[in-house]
Amino acid sequence: MRSGIESVVTGRPDLVTVTVAVLLAQGHLLLEDVPGVGKTTLAKALARTIDCHVGRIQFTPDLLPSDLTGVNIYRAATHEFEFRPGPVFANIVIGDEINRASPKTQSALLECMEEGQTTVDGTTHVLPSPFLVVATQNPVEMEGTYPLPEAQRDRFMARLTVGYPDIEAELEMLERQEADDPLARLAPVTDGASIPRFARVVRSVHASTAVKRYVLDLVTATRRHTALRLGASPRTSLQLLRAAKAVAAMAGRDHVLPDDVQYLAVPVLAHRLVITTEARLAGHDAAAVVSSIVAQTPIPARDATERR
Repeated sequence: MRSGIESVVTGRPDLVTVTVAVLLAQGHLLLEDVPGVGKTTLAKALARTIDCHVGRIQFTPDLLPSDLTGVNIYRAATHEFEFRPGPVFANIVIGDEINRASPKTQSALLECMEEGQTTVDGTTHVLPSPFLVVATQNPVEMEGTYPLPEAQRDRFMARLTVGYPDIEAELEMLERQEADDPLARLAPVTDGASIPRFARVVRSVHASTAVKRYVLDLVTATRRHTALRLGASPRTSLQLLRAAKAVAAMAGRDHVLPDDVQYLAVPVLAHRLVITTEARLAGHDAAAVVSSIVAQTPIPARDATERR
């Protein structure tokens, strides 16, 4: 899967690794950056590597919650209501520019992302498995955007910033896409039915007590840091550990190392934190705070983290 995605998204292997890790850890992914850097291309490339049902939503200010979840339509011939499912009824849901929709529409995804189901007119409908939301958003400083509320940001396992590629990677992109579209040639390497099996393998990866305490030390440090007004939730601890297990499994290991946790600390933690006004005026951001916490938190000894 990583090899296929990297044939489309060039020069950013860490970005691809975390994207696949979120899928295997059964989380959801938020991609944030300015337009044109490849956020939607990354989401599409991930979807194309899996032979499954893909839904796409282009978020706009006039989008309604029912446009996502579906509606009940009255059939005069049968005198009954028929449920017409929306685009969230897919294995991978690509949400383009999620922060251009109103908060009411954004909140329609909360139940879907957390519980794998949606309720329409009092009836609960179970979403297909696997279920992954890959949402893109533009920076909140751009015109026509709404900042995602804290409760919704906390539903995303990781947030990635795509960034601009370096000169060599951008040159390779130009050469690859000058006369052809590599995304159109990208073939599936697995199917949707296999993803839950992969996820069970990831869940079975061993995490020692020392590693779990290290995860909790990082998360707890965000709750008492003077530059943060809101620290990470207990959900963060669970998702950081699950994502670390996925990275360990992708590296061919049956146990988690502190390196795996450090590798994911910023993508998993930063978007959930709210920094104080004083820290923001001083030029600090959440990612820098997380990096400082990682640098200051003692790392458990290697022999205490390996599987015996």
